[in-house]
Amino acid sequence: MASGRRPTGKRPAARPAGARSPSPRKRADEGAGQEPRPDLAEVRARIDGIDRQIQALIAERAQWARQVGKAKGKLAAAVDYYRPEREAQVLRRVVDRNAGPLSDEVLVRLFREIMSACLAQQEPLKVGYLGPEGTFSQQAVHKHFGHSAKGLPLASIEEVFDEVAAGHADFGVVPVENSGQGTIQSTLDMFLSSPLKICGEVELRVHQYLLSRTGRLEDIERVYSHAMSLAQCRAWLRQHLPKAEKVALASNAEAARRARNADDSAAIAGENAAHVYGLRIVAGPIEDRPDNTTRFLVIGRTLFPPSGHDRTSLLVFVKDQPGALYQVLEPLARRGVSMNRIESRPAHTGLWQYAFFIDVDGHVEEPPLRDALAEVGRFAANVTVLGSYPVAVP
Repeated sequence: MASGRRPTGKRPAARPAGARSPSPRKRADEGAGQEPRPDLAEVRARIDGIDRQIQALIAERAQWARQVGKAKGKLAAAVDYYRPEREAQVLRRVVDRNAGPLSDEVLVRLFREIMSACLAQQEPLKVGYLGPEGTFSQQAVHKHFGHSAKGLPLASIEEVFDEVAAGHADFGVVPVENSGQGTIQSTLDMFLSSPLKICGEVELRVHQYLLSRTGRLEDIERVYSHAMSLAQCRAWLRQHLPKAEKVALASNAEAARRARNADDSAAIAGENAAHVYGLRIVAGPIEDRPDNTTRFLVIGRTLFPPSGHDRTSLLVFVKDQPGALYQVLEPLARRGVSMNRIESRPAHTGLWQYAFFIDVDGHVEEPPLRDALAEVGRFAANVTVLGSYPVAVP
């Protein structure tokens, strides 16, 4: 009958001896079609066991990293053990294997720190960056090299180049372009005379915060920041602080240092600068573009082998003749080499003479780029390979 079954007079089946009666909550969960709530102590015990396995595997990896050092033999310094193309390959495999629930970015960061710690067993890498502490350049160092590398805060981009060239730093990290504000010309100009090579790139999502000593917007009469950060927040400043004086400084960290000395001053900087310099967050993120990203270059003294997914940066001086730039670019296009960026700068070799900075896909040691560059050299006055390096891993 549709109204239900009649009683049959049968008793329910006996419960096996020793079986516990399910709790009312568990019965309610099962009745609602939900999985039973797991036992918290059991879950924690399982996590503790996994942690022990992870720790043992990290220790094993560190031991094998030492074996890599022994296999290479006695080398001069930590920089001789560092292989950016190998790290890029490892991190790409991490992304390829990832099935969640952690994001690619989180897993890449975890593995980067493991590799950084393993490499530091030999000797920590020394990496120069535009300081002082709390800058986005420092964040880029940590993202690319991990926290086991020794950061060297320096006063200017030029000083970063100088310290790496002199061997006082193994590598340097310098900003080169922003997604909204374009190229940082001072960085490009250094390559016109520097012998250094580009060994890698870092893409860093940049979130700007308004920081002050009091934390009150109404107290602010003056805003310090790097010129590019002021530009990235122009619309927000126009709306919320139209009368405040805007003062450009060499770095956002220097802005934070100044802002901590006066109640009527504020700085635009990263969230980390608030912790470093004891400031309060007034507002943020305040950048005008939600996809605000800065690209950094890793500079060193040598070129590295291919990683399988590379980018090459070229410095090209063209001949003073009609169609010169076309003759340089045509061999690249004909061989299917994709050009990512082209930028002209005064060449510093004569009045109205220009050099072209060109980024293309591929590694200089591999076709089709290798073959294209052999032909480009016949039409250009000079072609310098600034670097062939792994494309940034997210």
